[in-house]
Amino acid sequence: MALTREHDLHKRRAGRNLGVLVVLLAFVALVFGLTIAKMQRGESMQGFDHTYRVDMDPDTVIPGAAGTQPEGASE
Repeated sequence: MALTREHDLHKRRAGRNLGVLVVLLAFVALVFGLTIAKMQRGESMQGFDHTYRVDMDPDTVIPGAAGTQPEGASE
């Protein structure tokens, strides 16, 4: 029996391994693409850390922020 001859089982496994490689690479590319898209859109990169933060509340008006007027100022 020659040691260099490859059995049919090894050829089928190699084909399946290539299929798994393609699926894993596609998943990594998808996650990478979603990460880049989120970073380019400029969304808040802050996460939820179980504490209230004024800067993450969309309904809060921060005094002195752009587009706000101080109290008593007329339009």
